[in-house]
Amino acid sequence: MAAAAAPGALGTLRAGRARLAAACCARLGPGWRLPGFLRGPRVAPAMWARGWAPAAGGSAPRRGYSSDVKTEDELRVRYLEEENRGIVVLGINRAYAKNSFSKNLVKMLSKAVDALKSDKKVRTIIVRSEVPGVFCAADLPVPTIAAIDGLALGGGLELALACDIRVAASSAKMGLVETKLAIIPGGGGTQRLPRAIGVSLAKELIFSARVLDGQEAKAVGLISHVLEQNPEGDAAYRKALDLAREFLPQGPVAMRVAKLAINQGMEVDLVTGLAIEEACYAQTIPTKDRLEGLLAFKEKRSPRYKGE
Repeated sequence: MAAAAAPGALGTLRAGRARLAAACCARLGPGWRLPGFLRGPRVAPAMWARGWAPAAGGSAPRRGYSSDVKTEDELRVRYLEEENRGIVVLGINRAYAKNSFSKNLVKMLSKAVDALKSDKKVRTIIVRSEVPGVFCAADLPVPTIAAIDGLALGGGLELALACDIRVAASSAKMGLVETKLAIIPGGGGTQRLPRAIGVSLAKELIFSARVLDGQEAKAVGLISHVLEQNPEGDAAYRKALDLAREFLPQGPVAMRVAKLAINQGMEVDLVTGLAIEEACYAQTIPTKDRLEGLLAFKEKRSPRYKGE
């Protein structure tokens, strides 16, 4: 029986879950459909939320970089080559302002995010600072990694929290310090930090304006990996690059849908989350990539996914 036809409160609950799952699928773009009992009214495609999250460190290794696709005073977008093809690095370069955000930088980041969202060749995005020792940073459909090699205070940490994965050098410094200025975190910090480390600890850190180093951040679950800083000052960036390489062989459609299912599912109850997962899983079935994966497994070779 269709969700909308169910009587009373149960029908209302099911219909609400169906609409939420439908909205989730709509984010994948026009033409996506809900499976089985979740089919309901078509929901207009939704726009992906925008955000950013860089990381600091020394200059990136030259090997593997193509020429700059776009070079501005404050933002550099680089598509990596060779074995790193599919990885894009957004480099923020406002040394004179310690990477604080200007209207021009926000505008350039917004344009870059919009362009990357629709580029099917992009598999993973690393956002980093090109100013040694400073971090000031995205909710994109592909995996995003924040590589924190220096300071990530206030807005810098808020933007890092918008990334899927955060890695940092042990010498990095992170904190939401806005209460020292008689204001509160206004770039998502009061919402994303509790979701990352728990409500009580997030309150403690925000109330105290405490600054954590890499080891302390790892201990509370703020970052996934902590590394000893190297002489070049880019240990976190190199780790982020290793993770991005690990993501590259996977099916690009599956990666996008998995991220969507996780992000949306974390905001709802388990039953609705499972409905979202079912809806997202159904989107991978008719893809050419799924057939290629099965064929590659049968032929005992590496799959050649095209994001279709």
